[in-house]
Amino acid sequence: MTFAKGIPLDSAAIMSTVLEGMLYGFSVLMFIGTIWALTYKRHMRDVNRPITAVAVLLLVLSTAHMVVDIIRTEEGLVQYRDTFPGGPEAFFAEIARKTFVIKNAIYVLQTLLGDGVVIYRCYVVWQIVWVVILPSMLWFSVAVTGVYSIYSFSHTTSISGDVFSHATRQWISAFYALTLATNLLSSGLLAYRIWKIERSIVNSRTMKITTTNILRVVMDAAIVYSIALLCTLIGSVCSNNGSLVMIDMLVPIISIAFYMVIIRIAMGKKTHSHILTARGRSISETDRGDLQHYPMKPLQVHVSPFTPNDSASVHRNGNQDRPSTGKGASVEGASYDV
Repeated sequence: MTFAKGIPLDSAAIMSTVLEGMLYGFSVLMFIGTIWALTYKRHMRDVNRPITAVAVLLLVLSTAHMVVDIIRTEEGLVQYRDTFPGGPEAFFAEIARKTFVIKNAIYVLQTLLGDGVVIYRCYVVWQIVWVVILPSMLWFSVAVTGVYSIYSFSHTTSISGDVFSHATRQWISAFYALTLATNLLSSGLLAYRIWKIERSIVNSRTMKITTTNILRVVMDAAIVYSIALLCTLIGSVCSNNGSLVMIDMLVPIISIAFYMVIIRIAMGKKTHSHILTARGRSISETDRGDLQHYPMKPLQVHVSPFTPNDSASVHRNGNQDRPSTGKGASVEGASYDV
C-alpha cells in the first residue's frame, strides 16, 4: 500500500487538529471583538444584520469543522487504532469515510462564503455590476469544482491512499487555484478602487489617512489568506500530505480574515475620532470667528464593515467653490458607519 509524500497521515491528523484548534480559539476571540464592533452603543435597528449573520455563520461552520475534525482524529487514533486494517494511517487515508467527506463539505461552504464576501466588498466599492462579472464566474467555478470533489470523495471505491489520485488531485487543485484567483482578482480590484478614491481626496489629510488605513487592512487580510491558499495548492499539486494540514487550518483562517477587516476598521474609526476631536479643540476663537463667514458642514465618512462605499466614501456637504480661509481647520466633524 502506498501513501502520498510528506508526513505520515496519522501525524498529519494530530498536527492539523492542534493547529486548527489554536486558530479556532483565536477566531472565537476575534468573533467576540467583531460582534462588539458591530453592536457597541447601537440600537438593534442600527445593527448591520446581514454582516452580523455572516460573522455568526462563519463561526458556526468553523465550530462544526473543528468538532468533526476532533471526532475523526479520535476515531483514527483511539477507537479504531487496533481494529482498522492497516492501522491509523490507513484509516486517515480512506477518503470515503463520512467524517472526511463532511469536514471537506464544510470547508467548501466556508470557502464559498468567504469568497462571496470578498466579491461583495468589491461590488460595494465599485457600484458597477460588470466589474464583478469575472469574479462571480470564478466563484461559480469554485462551487462546481468543490461539489464535484466532495462527490468524488464520497463515491470512491479505490484502495486507501488515493486522496491524491490523478482524477481527484486535478479537481482539488482546480478548486484551490480558482479560489486563489477569485481572491486575488477581487482584492486587487478592491484595492485599486480604494487607491483611486484616496488619490481623488486632495484637501483632507485626515481622509487620506482613513482610506490608506482601509487599503492596508483589506490587503493584509487578502495576503494572509492568499499565502495559506498558495501553500495548500502547492502541497496538493505535489501530492504532499502537508496540504491536508493546511486545509484544516484554512477554515478558521477564512473567519479570521473576515473578522480582521471589521475589527481594524472599528479601531481606526476610534483613532480618527480622537484625531478629529483634538484638531477641533486646537482652533482658536479668532479662527472660529473667521470660519463663520464660510460655514462648513460636517465631513461624513461612511465605512461599511465590508468596504468603504464607492459613492459614500467621501461626502462633502455644502458649496465646495467657496474660497479657502487659510486657517488650520477645514473639518468640523466626522461620522463613521461601521
